[in-house]
Amino acid sequence: MRPLHTAAAVLTILVMGATIVAGGRAVLQGENGRVAARAQAGMAAQSDPPATSAIPRPKAARPEAHSRAIDPEVVAPPQLQPEELERVEPRAPLSDLALAGPPKPPKLKMPDDWNGTKLFQPVAPAAGVIEAKGYSVAISGIDIVRQDETCADGGKSWTCGSRARTAFRAFLRGRAVVCAVPPEGGRDLIAAECRVGNQDVGQWLIENGWARAAEGGPYVEAGEKARTARKGIFGPAPSLAGLPPAPAPVAAAQPTQLILDPSATASPPTETTATPPADQPAPSE
Repeated sequence: MRPLHTAAAVLTILVMGATIVAGGRAVLQGENGRVAARAQAGMAAQSDPPATSAIPRPKAARPEAHSRAIDPEVVAPPQLQPEELERVEPRAPLSDLALAGPPKPPKLKMPDDWNGTKLFQPVAPAAGVIEAKGYSVAISGIDIVRQDETCADGGKSWTCGSRARTAFRAFLRGRAVVCAVPPEGGRDLIAAECRVGNQDVGQWLIENGWARAAEGGPYVEAGEKARTARKGIFGPAPSLAGLPPAPAPVAAAQPTQLILDPSATASPPTETTATPPADQPAPSE
């Protein structure tokens, strides 16, 4: 029995040794695999830049675009004769909003008891224009006669613009003018109706021929009457027969002769001694 026990014990020892050797090899291979995996991970981390790196990654190359040949005879529109073209009516607007015009400026609302703005001490730079109190008003319904305008009468030209301005100034005579202008003046020229007392300024200018009636205005009939009667700028040139003759031009004054001859040499001054007065009182002690 002892040899059998001895053989069993030896066999057990051999099996255990083989098991231990196989386990050690497995552990060693696993450790080597982990070390290799760590090494590969470190190498990959060193080769790729971090996500926060400022160095941009190279972009993939784009495929090169090739242009294709175009035949101009095929792409160009065909040649058409003018009689082959047909004009088509424009399409209808998409909505009624397209037909709306620009908004009209709001009308200035005045109080019910407002009778106009009084302009004191008016100045007339031309017939039909009034400047006063910061306003510049053009009488509405008329065509203003400019100051430098000239009129012809039988081939003779005369300054009807300045004559109309003088007549308009004589009509105003510095009286206050009431015009339909807003209470606050502005720098722009305003067209408005004006009156002096109960007299319409535009009516007076047209009736006396010192302005032309605007087409479609309220003074067309009065303007035709003034033109027929040859009043104001429609009439003859003013006669200058009763005026005194113009004074003769004054001749230019001749240069006066010098009293002293500048060419003469001046004599040197002589020394003189002052003589005391004869009856000089004696000095007081």
